[in-house]
Amino acid sequence: ALFDEPTVAGVVRHLSVTGARPVLERRERPERLPLSFAQRRMWFLYKLEGASATYNIPLVLRLTGEVDVPALEAALNDVISRHEPLRTVFPDLDGEPYQHILTPTETHLTLPVEPVTEDAVASRLAACVRHGFELDSEIPLTARLLSLKPREAVLVLVMHHIAADGWSMTPLAADLATAYAARRGGEGPDWSPLPVQYADYSVWQHELLGEDTDPDSLQRRQAAYWTDHLSGLPDVVSLPTDRPRSANPSYRSDTVSFALDASMHAALRELARAADTTLFMVLHAGLAALLSRLGAGRDIAVGSPIAGRIDEGLDDLVGFFVNTLVIRADVTSDPTFGELLTQIRETSLAAYSHQDIPFEYLVERLNPQRSPGHHPLVQIMLALQNSTDLAFELPGIRAEFENPGVSGSQFDLTVNMGETFDEDGNPAGMSGLIEFATDLYDVGTVELFGARLVRVLSGAVAGSEVRVGELDVLSGGERERLLGWSAADGVPVPVPVTLAGLFAGRVRECPDAVAVVCGGETWSYGELAGGVNRLARWLIGRGVGPGGVVAVAVPAG
Repeated sequence: ALFDEPTVAGVVRHLSVTGARPVLERRERPERLPLSFAQRRMWFLYKLEGASATYNIPLVLRLTGEVDVPALEAALNDVISRHEPLRTVFPDLDGEPYQHILTPTETHLTLPVEPVTEDAVASRLAACVRHGFELDSEIPLTARLLSLKPREAVLVLVMHHIAADGWSMTPLAADLATAYAARRGGEGPDWSPLPVQYADYSVWQHELLGEDTDPDSLQRRQAAYWTDHLSGLPDVVSLPTDRPRSANPSYRSDTVSFALDASMHAALRELARAADTTLFMVLHAGLAALLSRLGAGRDIAVGSPIAGRIDEGLDDLVGFFVNTLVIRADVTSDPTFGELLTQIRETSLAAYSHQDIPFEYLVERLNPQRSPGHHPLVQIMLALQNSTDLAFELPGIRAEFENPGVSGSQFDLTVNMGETFDEDGNPAGMSGLIEFATDLYDVGTVELFGARLVRVLSGAVAGSEVRVGELDVLSGGERERLLGWSAADGVPVPVPVTLAGLFAGRVRECPDAVAVVCGGETWSYGELAGGVNRLARWLIGRGVGPGGVVAVAVPAG
């Protein structure tokens, strides 16, 4: 509504008292607490794959100063007591999972202190991050303190995604700092009680969405939108990879970084303002255009994480709220970048207005072709990290975030972008981090992908009337190399060699071997060569010569 009516008077016309949502408040809890829709998906994957590190969320802090270990251990237990998801296990009864919230006494966490050398920190971090949670019997949080020197240590917290998300790190950090300060003074934390707990949200979510059998329920209405929006979506994005997709992926991943300077940052924000869109929509259009240019087809689906905290009562909770929206782009008509941006604006706004239905439910309902080799519905993600910067402060200790390494990823590519601003609030540049599946891609390929994304965005800000098919993805050096490609640049091959010559040699060697299969029709190399020769003579008879352009019309699809 704010996009369509960017004035107070215009917004008033959208206000309504109809369709009120149930109030999110403390609920009477059933004997067996249901899992949220997102948790059900995590539980299903756990049962399918077993305990693994794929969905772990690590938080690693290098602490400099005198660490009061008993106070820190007590503070961690205070946080676990405050946030129920951190002391919840997920057993099942006759195959139906439920939340079993343990009491604080049942979940007392000890903080092991392990002496390590600086050289051994990386390997110990990797081992901690790879912890596999037994979700039906083990709380989804582990903690360990790696002691390096008398006044230097590394705190390693690892949580499972079923209990937390990225936003959860902010209330977790704030509550741990408050509790640590109190415990150092010999007292418990004096914090305001949380208005609701995650279990209340789970019950509320089921009430909000209603029953799938009710045609008037929010669940059915939003499901109808997504069913239509995702109809005919390709099972897998056809982006070329360095290696074939495996049926048994390792989920191992790595990252590469890239950056946009301040002038590009400012130009992208100005492009978004002029088009009545957001910076995220501009980045999405650039990514969709690049994927199309690199061979991903004309129907481009990109996933986007959204906080999912659709009520302010959820802001201070640790829990799994994040949702994934599938935003589709159609570049079949070779639109201008401006036209593509308008298209993504409309599909994004429609997606935001149907964000209550969880991605996990969509996967179950749409039932796309399943394969352990790829994520369902989307394999490429784009995130603009614009939430509050995470700060971690412990009294008397300097805490610095440390990269724990990537524990794993279920997506082929995840493009994370972040903004920085100067003291006056002006754009100061953007940072980019691409996480990629190492089963599929090499580091060099993804570095090139990042550079090409920057090049496409540069072309877009230079003129939004440029067509997607005209956006440049090659550097000057790449173009020169391609135009001047010779056998001397690579592996030596017999000279002269042409594709036609190789084909002719195959015809001579194996004229009866199968060359082409289309449906139930098969052509041998000899038959194909005869057809090629007849077509060549036909073209020559109509004046086609070397360097001529021949248009080929084929049925769509």
